[in-house]
Amino acid sequence: MKVICTSPSFAKYDDEPIVTLHQQGFELIRLPADAPLSALEPHLAETVAMIVAFTEINEDLLAQAPQLKIICKHGVGVDNIDLTATRTRGIYVTNVPDANKHAVADFAFALILSAARQILQAANGTRSGQWPRIFTTDVYGKTLGIIGLGNIGKQVALRARGFNMRVLAYDFYPDEKFAAEQNIRLVSLDDLTQQSDFITLHAPLTDKTNNLFDAARINKMKKSAFLINVSRGGIVNENDLYQALGNKTIAGAAADVFAHEPLKTHPLFSLDNFIPTSHIAGYTDGAIGAIGERCVQQIIQCVKEQQPPVNIMNSL
Repeated sequence: MKVICTSPSFAKYDDEPIVTLHQQGFELIRLPADAPLSALEPHLAETVAMIVAFTEINEDLLAQAPQLKIICKHGVGVDNIDLTATRTRGIYVTNVPDANKHAVADFAFALILSAARQILQAANGTRSGQWPRIFTTDVYGKTLGIIGLGNIGKQVALRARGFNMRVLAYDFYPDEKFAAEQNIRLVSLDDLTQQSDFITLHAPLTDKTNNLFDAARINKMKKSAFLINVSRGGIVNENDLYQALGNKTIAGAAADVFAHEPLKTHPLFSLDNFIPTSHIAGYTDGAIGAIGERCVQQIIQCVKEQQPPVNIMNSL
């Protein structure tokens, strides 16, 4: 029973997930994250499970994997997996939505602080011998707008309490109980856009959120506001963001995700008021270990115990 893994961070800090797979009789096949279909083909006929990061799972691949029972996303977003095709073939798709919530929330707040206080600019200037005197903006007491009040968005809201921030939130399916308990105001998308000093994105990439922050929406933000994206690149129109930052329509932005990854060059990278990082928000030892163990347990439950795994993304 083969398990193909194309996630480079699987069992990176602890080999316990690999040991568990071997003990349960599985053969683990590790391939690079960017492995083409031709590299997967020799193993697909005997593959019963896959652990993937960004591998494109489409009909061409699925047609060569007659024994495939489950695809585990080694993370959260499943936009690289054809959920209709997997559902038609009776293949479960799962993800791990909460194992890295603390890591990503920490990272989101790190970007908020870095953007507001221009920490990178100060560090680079100091390193080059300039000793820059940079006057920036406060985070404490400002208004934070959270788009997507799910597992990660909620953790960002909890961190905002320590900065005495007024928290606004917009969600297609809001958790009203949590919002009331944490004194979070649920508002319309327009109200959040217009009132927030910092907007942080924690929504999945769907037809509703694709290109959500285009020129029209960015133009509704405060001129002093910052946009933070640690969710999915397609939610923000990168060319429109470049124009807005260049024209000082908003004060700054940061992104850990991009529409096409890995992104080697982009006009955004030339701007001092933009912070790019390489999709690493969830990369901590604790988060990676928990995600790997969850994926393995889902595989065991589905293949060995022949039970539906938890957190099915494509109801069969």
